[in-house]
Amino acid sequence: MIEKIEITGSNYKPTESFKKYAEKRIGKLDRYLPKGSKKDVIAKIVITEVDRAHGNKYEIAAAMEIPGGKVIAAKDESSNVFAGVDIIEAKLMGQIRRYKLEKNPHLRKNPIKRLFRKG
Repeated sequence: MIEKIEITGSNYKPTESFKKYAEKRIGKLDRYLPKGSKKDVIAKIVITEVDRAHGNKYEIAAAMEIPGGKVIAAKDESSNVFAGVDIIEAKLMGQIRRYKLEKNPHLRKNPIKRLFRKG
């Protein structure tokens, strides 16, 4: 689990149940991080309530600071804060996987191809 998760709100006060849910969903993203950078990751989540003519929406922005100066960020707008966290989690997961491929290029190689090559 990611230990350092900061949840703040702008025009919105996050409830205790939302904080638990967000910590659970975002906290388990550490399993996708490279082994050397799991301990010192800091995640920040900001929820902003936006008044619209057809109803309120919530803008959710998340950023993860990975040791070495890398920042992975995602932003989404949703009518439900819980659904917004799910979408943010999926976006962050994809970005973490891309970051991991950049950091460890040997993960890109296809092991099946190596079995069947001639030579």
